[in-house]
Amino acid sequence: MTSADRRRVRKALQGKDFPADRSDLVAYAEERGSDSTTMEALRAVPDREYHDVADVENSVPQNPRRA
Repeated sequence: MTSADRRRVRKALQGKDFPADRSDLVAYAEERGSDSTTMEALRAVPDREYHDVADVENSVPQNPRRA
């Protein structure tokens, strides 16, 4: 994951209440109109509960397209 990807994920999840699971994160980002690259990254995170945005950022695969 690049620093630009981290910024996209952080922006997409700004204001999101935690804890949240993958489906919550994806739904929230979709509602906010996030771009396809961000959505792909969020869909690639493991399906588990996340405690904050940093937790999500650390879980996005290095190359979500290959995950």
